[in-house]
Amino acid sequence: MLLPLLQKLAETEWSVALHESLWMWPLVESTHVLTLTIFAGTAMLFDLRLTGRALRSVPAAQVMLRLLPWTRAGFAVMAATGILLFYATPVRNYQNIFFRTKMIMMVLAGLNVWIFHRGIYRRVHEWGDAPLPPRAARLAGYASLVLWTGVIVCGRLIAYNWFDCDIQPQPDLINWVSGCVVP
Repeated sequence: MLLPLLQKLAETEWSVALHESLWMWPLVESTHVLTLTIFAGTAMLFDLRLTGRALRSVPAAQVMLRLLPWTRAGFAVMAATGILLFYATPVRNYQNIFFRTKMIMMVLAGLNVWIFHRGIYRRVHEWGDAPLPPRAARLAGYASLVLWTGVIVCGRLIAYNWFDCDIQPQPDLINWVSGCVVP
């Protein structure tokens, strides 16, 4: 159901132009990677504070206050350029195991952030000065580190898709997970 829509999207003038552009594609991709470093660097620094592995003498709320504007800005530009990268090659991305895994991990990472901010972070005034935050905060920090690392690794592996739908025969499970349509 989604594949025919993405095939039409891939055939649009703008999608083709972006993917085949000598300058725009590398500019968008480079911007995506550069803002990823801003986002991931600041998010992981806060996560390390949550796990008690770094900045133990700095209150957690203060770390968050100083890093969050950079984290949000990095995420906003990274997300916008990521959408453009998907738009340029929608079918290739849709049928890529690493892209699909990256999207699942991003949803889980976003859920982790939402649960953290709706839960334990509301009481940061109680635990924020402690060198070792409570267990729930540490778990959120570790989960974030693992999930965002997975997002970055899967994002990089998208370019090296060993399970491309054009490479057949492949095991039925791989074709199913990749969304390959095999005659």
